[in-house]
Amino acid sequence: MPKTAPPQTYRVKSFGCQMNVYDGERMGELLAEQGIAPALEGDEADLVVLNTCHIREKAAEKVYSDIGRLKRKDGSAPLIAVAGCVAQAEGDEIMARAPSVRMVVGPQAYHRLPDMLAEAVEGKRVTDTDMPAETKFDALPARRKSGPTAFLTVQEGCDKFCTYCVVPYTRGAEVSRGFNDLLNEANRLIEAGAKEITLLGQNVNAWAGEDAKGRVIGLDGLIAQLAKLPDLKRIRYTTSHPNDMSDALIAAHGAVDKLMPFLHLPVQAGSDRVLKAMNRSHTVDSYLAILERVRAARPDIALSGDFIVGFPGETDEDFEETLKLIDAVGYAQAFSFKFSARPGTPAASMNGQLPVEVMDERLQRLQAALNRDQIAFNESSLGKDCNVLIERKGRHPGQWLGKSPWLQSVHFESDAQIGDIVPVTLTEAGPNSLHAVPHMTQA
Repeated sequence: MPKTAPPQTYRVKSFGCQMNVYDGERMGELLAEQGIAPALEGDEADLVVLNTCHIREKAAEKVYSDIGRLKRKDGSAPLIAVAGCVAQAEGDEIMARAPSVRMVVGPQAYHRLPDMLAEAVEGKRVTDTDMPAETKFDALPARRKSGPTAFLTVQEGCDKFCTYCVVPYTRGAEVSRGFNDLLNEANRLIEAGAKEITLLGQNVNAWAGEDAKGRVIGLDGLIAQLAKLPDLKRIRYTTSHPNDMSDALIAAHGAVDKLMPFLHLPVQAGSDRVLKAMNRSHTVDSYLAILERVRAARPDIALSGDFIVGFPGETDEDFEETLKLIDAVGYAQAFSFKFSARPGTPAASMNGQLPVEVMDERLQRLQAALNRDQIAFNESSLGKDCNVLIERKGRHPGQWLGKSPWLQSVHFESDAQIGDIVPVTLTEAGPNSLHAVPHMTQA
């Protein structure tokens, strides 16, 4: 390919999970270190990074659609890099099918993006999907920008090998970042304006390390240390695995005031037979027992989960068991998906693949139950006093949007500003958000 001028502007488009959002921010920081500026809203960028997710159905095909849409009216295209999990899983095929792509970089190698870009400018096409033993975080620039909320990746990879999941193959084995590195990055985020930090990991509650005194600690210990930072007001974490919900972490929900009363704990199905086929290594009863202990530690906690419908071999009876589980828990929020056969996973070749129309019907019923419970949770919040962290402006003049401690979207009118933590009373509930009245304006 011919040489091209070094890019002056970039845009990173991240898809999928919060880990991808974090990785996208870090790639932007790497490019900014090279003197490349983020493209202004509405402007075309010289370099576009498609930071992909392999979890969703037809993820790879959507990448090719996005690549095609980057072609300009005059037939030219920006420098294109494909990053993330689709890049890791299908890098060679992307290079073969999409000649306009100059760079393919996996989620464990994106710290090499500046070097790859230098080669791409020289006309080369470059792929790096290595999973090196050394951590990429050592090569990333210091955090300098933050909004009132920020993500902090503390753990990556997965050793659980659920039969439907590509994460062990695209993100690698479970690795915990060092305690001191995390404390330093948290401090930089706080200095840059973060009031709330969400700790991220594929199995975030598998994090383990040594504190500043050399003591072995788990995620509960990391949370306790972060809670000592005076200007950090809120802590959250996601995504958790039931097998890694330790007694100490459960206790932290009652003992650490800054740990918000919200837990995302995926279950995936309500049938023990399906859970075994998924290799989830927990049962419905063991999952419910964890939730009971969490609620005992923090009675007002909001619970969230993940569900897959239409897993191979799922019967009507299995699906009814999932609906019973939803009725028993009463989730405040949840994510739900139809089973999608990911290439290379054991579930993709299992017997009993279900027709799409069966999965569609089950998903509609499941989502109706989840939506019912989300509305009920929001309505149960009416009249509560709580603090809302303002994240952005609302649609109307003087309106602000933020999150309650239970991760509900809340809007209200005030003369406050982004980053303020405002005491409010929750007064109106909708399916996806609540209206509130600030205490300072009440009679």
